[in-house]
Amino acid sequence: MPTWYAKRVHRYEQMRFDQEPKRRTLPFAWGIEHLGGDPADLHPAEFLEHYATDAVARSEDWYAVQAATDYALADNVLTFSSAIASPWPENNRVHAQFFPVRHRLQDGTRGAAVVVLAQWNAKWEEQQNVCLWLNKLGLTAVKMSLPYHDRRAIPGHPRADHLVGPNLGLTMQAGRQAVLDVRRTLRWLEQQGYGPLGILGTSIGSAIGFITMCHEPAVKAAAFLHASTYFADVVATGLTTKTVWEPISAEGITQDELRRYWSPISPFPFIARLHEGKKKILLITAKYDPTFWPEYTEALLKRLREGKVAFQGVSLPCGHYSLGVKPFSWIAGHRFGKFLQKALTR
Repeated sequence: MPTWYAKRVHRYEQMRFDQEPKRRTLPFAWGIEHLGGDPADLHPAEFLEHYATDAVARSEDWYAVQAATDYALADNVLTFSSAIASPWPENNRVHAQFFPVRHRLQDGTRGAAVVVLAQWNAKWEEQQNVCLWLNKLGLTAVKMSLPYHDRRAIPGHPRADHLVGPNLGLTMQAGRQAVLDVRRTLRWLEQQGYGPLGILGTSIGSAIGFITMCHEPAVKAAAFLHASTYFADVVATGLTTKTVWEPISAEGITQDELRRYWSPISPFPFIARLHEGKKKILLITAKYDPTFWPEYTEALLKRLREGKVAFQGVSLPCGHYSLGVKPFSWIAGHRFGKFLQKALTR
């Protein structure tokens, strides 16, 4: 592809980034109190190093969760309590939009269902058309709001500043909370008689979905739009996270250090859990993505191949934002829709 085309894509990505409202730079904080640490600890970096190493080593326990006891469905909106108690009650009530396909199979089950995880700062109405498209393919969809998003937004923060922010411990808590919320959503679907189950994730939704897939036996198939290695790699180098990286780097923290601190909420450390997992995986990536840089995408794909993890891959000549516009959105939609339909209904 000519260099002029790549530059054109990047100009479009920068324009879309500049158009996003209400973006601000929050102050740096170690935030270890959100992980059970002492905020007065004089060595917070050491705490995070040990905490992250232990969380990755025992991730089966760190990401373990029971079904919620207070599921409620009204007007096709599912709500329940999150397993994580963040400092804000608004964030601790999970909201998910339910798009059911109303039929029962011969075995009495309700058929396949997909949990849809949208991109960072997605609004309530975004990706509803994705869910309707899945419905047309015979798949029930549940679009789960990520922590601090839309109906889970906290006072003074219309953007989801705390899902990806310069407070290191709070960001880690939020990433863990997101995975546990997805797993509770899956438990509800099982209780209602749905199965097999899948995940569709976009951007940060793909990272959360990937980690969930690695720890959740009920997930039989997953499609991810955008893919990268470590949470820190995206934050330190990505266009959309510049305001997050600035206060972190100003503190003298390097990308390598942040990679270690945030390893528990990153896809890369858990690839080994997929070996012989027999899950069906589709990765749709963007060749000129200035947010999930191609070198990190390629590193993830390389590790999957080295680990003999079977997957399908599609690379489109677009960027992060432009994957969501025509014709790339049509191509991606057709691919992930047909992939999930085949993987979950045959």
